[in-house]
Amino acid sequence: MTDLTPNSTFLIAGIIFITIAVIGQSKLAFIEINPGCFGRFLALVIGISSLLYALGLLNFSGETLNLLITSLTEQIKQGISSINELLQGS
Repeated sequence: MTDLTPNSTFLIAGIIFITIAVIGQSKLAFIEINPGCFGRFLALVIGISSLLYALGLLNFSGETLNLLITSLTEQIKQGISSINELLQGS
């Protein structure tokens, strides 16, 4: 029997999550899958990121992760300041 590499594991998980996101509510034998709107969106995000990681396009190194966190915090700060300006203007 062949061993599953992390690459093939992420590929299989990505395909499963993309399938859940696309199909949505379904019944599989005695198991019912009903993820809802947020669950389908989350499955889509996890599926796409798993597939990108399996293809090697998504590489989480320490520096990249720090840059991503810094960028996200700056965008959140800008969004909060925009919301505050909008609320104070009315």
